[in-house]
Amino acid sequence: MSTLPRLRVSSNHRFLETELGEPFFWLGDTAWELFHRLTFEEAVFYLDNRRAKGFNLIQAVAVPELEGLSQANRYGHLPFRNLDPTQPEDAYFDYIAQVIRAADERGLYVGLVTTWADKVKRMWGGEQEIFNPQNAYAYGHYLGTRFAADTNIIWILGGDRSAEGVEEIWRALAKGIDDGAGHHGLKTYHPFGEHSSSEWLHHEDWIDFHMIQSGHGRLCMPTWEMIAADYKLHPVRPVLDGEPNYEDIPIGFNVRNGYFNDYHVRRQAYRSVFAGGFGVTYGHNSVWQMYDQRHQPVLDPLFTWREALDRPGAFQMVHLKNLMLSRPFFERVPGQDLLLTEHTHPEQYICVTRDQNFTYAMAYFPQGGLTAGFHLEPFLGSKVRVWWYDPCNGEARLQGEEPIRRAMSFTSPSEMPDCVLILDDADADYPPPGKVGA
Repeated sequence: MSTLPRLRVSSNHRFLETELGEPFFWLGDTAWELFHRLTFEEAVFYLDNRRAKGFNLIQAVAVPELEGLSQANRYGHLPFRNLDPTQPEDAYFDYIAQVIRAADERGLYVGLVTTWADKVKRMWGGEQEIFNPQNAYAYGHYLGTRFAADTNIIWILGGDRSAEGVEEIWRALAKGIDDGAGHHGLKTYHPFGEHSSSEWLHHEDWIDFHMIQSGHGRLCMPTWEMIAADYKLHPVRPVLDGEPNYEDIPIGFNVRNGYFNDYHVRRQAYRSVFAGGFGVTYGHNSVWQMYDQRHQPVLDPLFTWREALDRPGAFQMVHLKNLMLSRPFFERVPGQDLLLTEHTHPEQYICVTRDQNFTYAMAYFPQGGLTAGFHLEPFLGSKVRVWWYDPCNGEARLQGEEPIRRAMSFTSPSEMPDCVLILDDADADYPPPGKVGA
């Protein structure tokens, strides 16, 4: 029996919340091969690790990319009989249900990808296309019926592919899920790199929020531009980056370019959230594929999945979640209108968020020693409380209080590789940044 409250879109259509009205900051981890490559004991080890690090959602695939149709799970089960989506193998999905309920017991939601999209539209690599509108509806109906009582599921359709030309298949699958469950569950679509679900599906009734994949191709992908573009769309829907650069993945998929590290991960995550994202998903190159010596490596992993669980970026992501939850949540909007100094180079681009009532603002500085001016006249109080927040350890340093002036300039501490400037209306008397419930 599930214990977590269901999630829904907030009344302003910008965020997610629980059915009790509590804010939900999506802090996801990428575990695409969780159900396929791990035993239950290994899955529980993984879930315990992610819970301890503050993650609240796991993205995993029911029918995954890596030989998901032809290679059995650790218990010898394939998802379908005769490669037929109308003939699901109950034992295979029983195991998925077991892991989903273990996640629920640990306070974790599951972003359940129904099938990797190569099974719908191959485009490159992958396996054969087996879905059409009729069997997609039948498969969706099976999933909806099978998981109707699991309140910790968010449905993710797609999987690293375009939806162009196959919209009807995804529409049928989504309808099957709802018809089988007897209610509407939150849904989105996972696109391929440097694209958004909005490009093909913005006006689909079944999609509740948009997901972008800023991806792994560029050293400094302007994810904030992708988020901002979706943020401006009508009808309004929440948006997040569901696959930024993974920690320890080759930049541009080429080891000669080096590997993304925890700094690169922070830089993408904070700027996507500050640009308007309602959360973000972290990923590690070894963990998404659950790599160990039993498997063919993909994209030159440096560690086994167990070793990679404790890489620096995985420890640091919770500080972003705590920072967002330490200030009024549902009133938050993009805040570039406060910035007077524009650093246009992506390596130095400062991204700003604030609340609608001008009681706080946050600015992510991607480098130490950067100076930026801010327009603070809209703040109603007489003094501003200035903090510097370290995204590596979640520590907040109080710089002091200053009289609010129309234009104020701040320089990020040179000893920090990146940091967040927090400007609070002193009259609001907010707790230190990152202190949730204080």
